[in-house]
Amino acid sequence: MRVLSGIQPSGKLHIGNYFGMMKPALALQQKHQVYLFIANYHALTTVHDANIMRQGTLDVALDFLACGLDPHKTVFYRQSDVPEITELTWLLSVTTPMGLLERCHSYKDKLAKGIAASHALFSYPVLMTADILAVQSAIVPVGKDQKQHLEVARDVALKFNNQYKKVFKIPEPMIQEEVAVVPGIDGQKMSKSYDNTIEIFGSKKQTRKAIMRIVTDSKTLEEPKDPDNCNIFALYKLFANSEECKKLESHYRTGGMGYGNAKKELVTKFEEHFAPMRTRREELANNINHVESILQDGAARAKKVIIPTLTAARSAVGLE
Repeated sequence: MRVLSGIQPSGKLHIGNYFGMMKPALALQQKHQVYLFIANYHALTTVHDANIMRQGTLDVALDFLACGLDPHKTVFYRQSDVPEITELTWLLSVTTPMGLLERCHSYKDKLAKGIAASHALFSYPVLMTADILAVQSAIVPVGKDQKQHLEVARDVALKFNNQYKKVFKIPEPMIQEEVAVVPGIDGQKMSKSYDNTIEIFGSKKQTRKAIMRIVTDSKTLEEPKDPDNCNIFALYKLFANSEECKKLESHYRTGGMGYGNAKKELVTKFEEHFAPMRTRREELANNINHVESILQDGAARAKKVIIPTLTAARSAVGLE
């Protein structure tokens, strides 16, 4: 089964990205044909510094490869290395109703966050649709809050197929139940938008500093504490096994343990989990040519599917 997923290089990847998108995507490569792309065209709506864009794109490539992406199993590519996607976006935009885009909540959400309005920001669901349809993806992993994005892609594909001829496979959603609740250091959902993240590959000093800033209540060391309402414990559960969780939970409920100690336990588990990946990332960073060759090979493999799709769409509308 062909699966498509993508992520924007719009900032340093954090553990919310890791548990929410990266880890599930990497698991899919064991039993599906996965196409995974770095969505740098999309990131242009918010990243307006060329150097930051270049570095962010490289960082995403390094992070995924370090975390276990197998380029032999997953077609891994930069969106910008496949310009056929942008031509397909235009062909799809011809049959995309304005009302459909006006109903997309993501545009309004981003304006509310202070992102400047632009045509790209408004019409990016069409580019997203092209990403999906170009590779004839059968399924697309989406969270419940992202389901509308795939509904747009399905609507656009159906309208194009009906107006011209059947070119595109109609993708189905793979609704991902909340894999893990990943609170930020302030208790809100971890997000770059809230500046409350813990980076996957920040320095050990940065990681420790971020974890020690996790917001807690004001209970004293002696008082019993509720692990079910503690951001530290919620993050600890992502890394620890059941026995380790039971042990820490017992310390919470018994009392006699301060939040500072719990944070130190979290720092230890974090470093244990990511240490092998950190080593792998350092090796990759010292061999950028190898990383580039992986991305170029991924783009070439993606084009083997995308170019025939574009050719069929061009023929359907009368350009060929």
